[in-house]
Amino acid sequence: MAAETDIRAHKLIHGCMGLGGGWDTKPYTPEDVQHAETAIETALAAGITAFDHADIYRYGKSEAVFGEVLARSSGLRERIVLQSKCGIRLPDGDRPGYYDLRGAGILRRVEESLVRLRTDVLDVLLLHRPDPLADPVEIAEALAALHAQGLVRRFGVSNMSGPQIASLQAHVDVPLVVNQLEMSLAQRDWLEAGVLFNTPDATRNGFATGTLEWCAANGIRLQAWSPLARGRFTTRTDTRVNRLVAGLARRKGTTPETIVLWWLQRHPAGITPVVGTTRPERISACEDAVFREPDLTHEEWYDLWITARGAPLP
Repeated sequence: MAAETDIRAHKLIHGCMGLGGGWDTKPYTPEDVQHAETAIETALAAGITAFDHADIYRYGKSEAVFGEVLARSSGLRERIVLQSKCGIRLPDGDRPGYYDLRGAGILRRVEESLVRLRTDVLDVLLLHRPDPLADPVEIAEALAALHAQGLVRRFGVSNMSGPQIASLQAHVDVPLVVNQLEMSLAQRDWLEAGVLFNTPDATRNGFATGTLEWCAANGIRLQAWSPLARGRFTTRTDTRVNRLVAGLARRKGTTPETIVLWWLQRHPAGITPVVGTTRPERISACEDAVFREPDLTHEEWYDLWITARGAPLP
């Protein structure tokens, strides 16, 4: 069965940053490929058919081991949606890492990703980080070329504010459909920016106010990276918020992971969590976030927020 190719229709995405071995340039191993295959199979069994990459993950090895699995699994490519990102250059020797959204670089990075992933097309390409030196006209030309050649179906951004996306979209003919941000019960600046407006605490929140509203008004789906906050609220029971999450999971007949994901999915902005764990048991623990609607009342949602922030709302 073919996957829904519009990434905005997916309720959960599997993040592949943890695949491919170490963060180094050493070759990946057969064990790394097997690890990737197990993670992919577990995600599919949990109803997850969209997979998120970036050209820099594990120095390209995340895409490469995923490509190995695609090559050995007949029909798998047609069952999934592939998303990748470009725009970050990793440190190299004495040269520090930097951002690079020059047109030629975008084209080259996409071609390299396609080779590693062993596919002819990316369903989605995201621009990974804002590049202060980027020429929006040059970006527009690169994206138009990728779309016209059938190499990329849809485009989006990552870690950008509403005004940054609006400025870019003014030059880009193809619509931008995704903005991927860090969002979780632990990383709440995206949420608190709105309620802290007109309070003394507003200056301590660096999130660009109005970004969520701008994305919603312009058909841009929000994706949340690190939505489980690296297990902060699901693998321990020694804090008030952890106990609250565990108690809600018991009452709802689900897992702590699902409660944390439901908290994001319940927000009306429309948020798709990108779950990056590679442990099969933790991937499986997220399946209710695919197969069930967020079962949190208005009061339960606020209880999670206020408990996590550790202070009353203004």
